[in-house]
Amino acid sequence: MPRLWSFFNKALNKKIENIDFEDVLKIRNVGKTKLSEALFYIDPTNYLPINGPTKPYIKDVLKLNPNFNTYLEYASLLEKIKSKTNIPFYELSYKAWEWTENQKKAMNNSNKYSEQLINFLKQAKTNNLKTKHFVKVYNGTKVKVSFGQGVSARIPWISFLKEPFTTSEGIYPVYLYFKNIDKLVLAYGVSETNKPQKDWELNNPIMIKDYFKEKDLSNPDRYGDSFLFKIYDTNNLPDYEELDADLNKIIEQYLSITLEENTTNNFQTDFNTINFHQDCTNANLKYSNQLVTRYTSSLTTKPFVLLSGLSGSGKTKLAQSFAQWICEDDTQYCIVPVGADWTNREPLLGYVNALDNTEYILPENGALQLLISANENQEKPYFLILDEMNLSHVERYFADFLSVMESKDKFKLHSDTENEKSGVPYELSWPKNLFVVGTVNIDETTYMFSPKVLDRANVIEFRVNEKEIKEFLDTPNEIDLTQLEFMGVSMGASFIEIAKNKEFESIDTKTLNETLVNFFTELKKTGAEFGYRTGMEIHRLYQQVTVINSGLNEKDKIDIAVMQKLLPKLHGSRRKLCPILEVLANLCVKETINVKKDFLESKEELVFKENEDVLYPLSLEKITRMYKGAIDNGFASYAEA
Repeated sequence: MPRLWSFFNKALNKKIENIDFEDVLKIRNVGKTKLSEALFYIDPTNYLPINGPTKPYIKDVLKLNPNFNTYLEYASLLEKIKSKTNIPFYELSYKAWEWTENQKKAMNNSNKYSEQLINFLKQAKTNNLKTKHFVKVYNGTKVKVSFGQGVSARIPWISFLKEPFTTSEGIYPVYLYFKNIDKLVLAYGVSETNKPQKDWELNNPIMIKDYFKEKDLSNPDRYGDSFLFKIYDTNNLPDYEELDADLNKIIEQYLSITLEENTTNNFQTDFNTINFHQDCTNANLKYSNQLVTRYTSSLTTKPFVLLSGLSGSGKTKLAQSFAQWICEDDTQYCIVPVGADWTNREPLLGYVNALDNTEYILPENGALQLLISANENQEKPYFLILDEMNLSHVERYFADFLSVMESKDKFKLHSDTENEKSGVPYELSWPKNLFVVGTVNIDETTYMFSPKVLDRANVIEFRVNEKEIKEFLDTPNEIDLTQLEFMGVSMGASFIEIAKNKEFESIDTKTLNETLVNFFTELKKTGAEFGYRTGMEIHRLYQQVTVINSGLNEKDKIDIAVMQKLLPKLHGSRRKLCPILEVLANLCVKETINVKKDFLESKEELVFKENEDVLYPLSLEKITRMYKGAIDNGFASYAEA
């Protein structure tokens, strides 16, 4: 903060030097775009934001290169802009935005896509996976562009869709760029995830895989079942006019296809974790069946899950991979890195512009847009993934979410009850199809969660054992999340229905209830008992685990409930914590076992999962680690580094 204040003062006094600019750019979450926008807010007469709305105008109208890396280059660019126009920067920023918006509208209504295609081919050769700068509508179709998720795809693509078709279920014109052989295929696309309910009605169609085989080209990794319309050599493309004519012709065929009544995106299947686990394996992600069950059951129990534990153990990857797997496209999930400077709700919910009360400033990370979309499309799942959630005090920036989650109230966004501001309504609900996942790392830069937060979440701890690390090191493979994209989209509706279901089915909970009473009785002796809410949520978690994985036995389900809902709130000094942990450990083993001698104070290598004397291995292993930590360090908590 002192460095930012120093930079702010220098900006006010026009004393910024190159070294100041370089220093501020080293601060996390500060980039050139944000910095130029901040300078514009400070002094709109002398600075211009160089961002998405202004860059196209600078490049195409003023004929200047909008890129810069240093303050000297930024200042030089501003001088060049001044030499090209007499419009003040505070007016130019709006004029540039207006021009860019008009260009987008013109593109949406034009019959020329070739320039977008050339930009797509250029970007596909880089590691830039962003797609927001591409037009979303063209010639009566919805355009989707993908360069891959997390890592660059081997075959980037552009699809042109009309309702009710999607890339995961349907037919659509598509560009497929086979980078390894420099070939661009314009194809009659056919979805791979689910068999489309409509075909292209082609005479003698040629599959891409058959064409490649005939021409002695490398076998396509994917999309081989789509049909060939035309193939281009990217080193010798035809002129723009021919490219546009080819695309418009296939789109014309596409739009002329008559849809039978009730041919809609209704192909849905029941949700199960087996498919997801198998697809994770195909993508080189190593998660146990039990972990997948715990995660998906937790999401459907309460739409707020915390993933804690060892750094680099796959917490964020699990959240990201499940979202990619079950969503139709990348607009249904958003990964937001939490900043260390988040002190209020604005980074997630935005704010009303203090200088213009009619404008609402939406956060750049897309969190509020995701919340709006989830409310508008409640038949689809949406995921907000907050990475390193405890870099700031959660209770400060996440207070609205915690309150709405519990009270079923609404997010109050602004005071105008009659009108939207910048497309943002007065208030929004937390819909049943929105799931929030937070990842947690514990070190000297992070904050602990309060009981208020832990009470409202299911907490899943990630650990890596010796067997798992050995298996990984024997066959270390690069993770390929493209293998997961949209593979489980047909289960999205079923997943939401499971999450919406608040009725408790006729599942025998007698043993669960007796176990909880035992835990409550013993915990009460030390002042660590749980309340009604925890009891209700344990029941609901038990119900959802049963629905999602009926193969788990009763002890495993109780073990999961104890691990995720009773243990996370335990923390304190050795004197306070050790008696509680001893009590809990005794409840996790058979009565004949001396748990203190055989587990808590044992110096030998312990076996938990395969030990017949252990009733709840997950919980006992965690309790043992906490106990040893309290003895060694004088303090312990559920969250570990």
